[in-house]
Amino acid sequence: MSNLRDYYSQLGICNEVFDFCEKIEESLKERFAKIDANAELNQLKVLNAMQKNRVSAECFSGTSGYGYNDMGRETLEKVYADCFKGEDALVRPQITCGTHALALALMSNLRPGDELLSPVGKPYDTLEEVIGIRPSKGSLKEYGISYRQVDLLEDGSFDFAGIEKAINEKTKLVTIQRSKGYQTRPTFSVDQIGELVSFVKKIKPDVLVMVDNCYGEFVEEKEPLEVGADMIVGSLIKNPGGGLAPIGGYICGKKECVENAAYRLTSPGLGKEVGASLGILNSFYQGFFLAPTVTASALKGAIFAANIYETLGYKVVPNKTESRHDIIQAVEFGQRESMIAFCEGIQAAAPVDSYVTPEPWAMPGYDSDVIMAAGAFVSGSSIELSADGPVKPPYAVYFQGGLTYPHAKFGIMMSLQKLYERNLVKLPAM
Repeated sequence: MSNLRDYYSQLGICNEVFDFCEKIEESLKERFAKIDANAELNQLKVLNAMQKNRVSAECFSGTSGYGYNDMGRETLEKVYADCFKGEDALVRPQITCGTHALALALMSNLRPGDELLSPVGKPYDTLEEVIGIRPSKGSLKEYGISYRQVDLLEDGSFDFAGIEKAINEKTKLVTIQRSKGYQTRPTFSVDQIGELVSFVKKIKPDVLVMVDNCYGEFVEEKEPLEVGADMIVGSLIKNPGGGLAPIGGYICGKKECVENAAYRLTSPGLGKEVGASLGILNSFYQGFFLAPTVTASALKGAIFAANIYETLGYKVVPNKTESRHDIIQAVEFGQRESMIAFCEGIQAAAPVDSYVTPEPWAMPGYDSDVIMAAGAFVSGSSIELSADGPVKPPYAVYFQGGLTYPHAKFGIMMSLQKLYERNLVKLPAM
């Protein structure tokens, strides 16, 4: 332990912070063991899908140009479909990010005159322009697709009465955001999502249900398609990319929904038949293979952070004992200085750009300045150690990622070190 203490000291962690964090970690061993057991189950699920679909070395060969007959691309999409229990999947580097994947799924499965319903309140900030809540070129609103939302009740539960009233003859698609985004509401479990899916389909059986699955993949034993969702959508530079995918997104679910998305991504008449893989499929396959254990590491880091900061008196969502359904940890600091110090600590713990000081800036797609801390091997990758948030009350920061638990742990320790050095926090006697 003294040797470990010395290494932390060399990296800037003082004895007081080290001792406090070690005692917190000691109390989490049993919980961490359960996360490892879940990772084992999900690892076997991925392995089974890869073996069933006969993944071979030939699958890693890239294509260029049109990308016709790309065996690796087609096999990867079968792997995703089998693992996530969908009929089909679209997994492409041409899908540039999670917002693009969501926009693609919505725009391809909605038509003018249809209505989109969010029964879980306000969507993630970048979707506001996709929908047209904030005016933007090419939004759903510009194409004559209306939007309606039902806010959650004060306790964070679904307003079933309000949802029933909101569903009408125009309601074509219901979108459920699993994770909290830049909100401090709870993340929904797969079982909760299943309850909501069952409710809306009982009212209108032909309605499509899409789940924004970002940050949720492999956190639980099952995914939303297994409880009745028609589509799940996510980014490959989050959980399923395992930290290796350099770009990309996926849509998985009903065959017709996926086909519609493919025709929108490429062109009518072409669909899934084109789209060169450009030599990056190896990282997609290997990242997906590693994703269950990488996700488990990030999950442990989030729980460690919650226990650290709740013990220090801050509001954290989820709290230190709640069950987990995504990898994000929100901490409300209540003041700008503490929020920025936290992010500076996360940046200082990074393997890349650790010497950089993050500053709030007007990030496209957001209605206030945002501070982002990330020193990642893949730019913007939030399965890697990162923290961000809009710089406005309640000055909540959202921590996620960590390709290994030791790195996630060090990031949280360094965030606390920055607060401690500036007298923004007092450490209790343990």
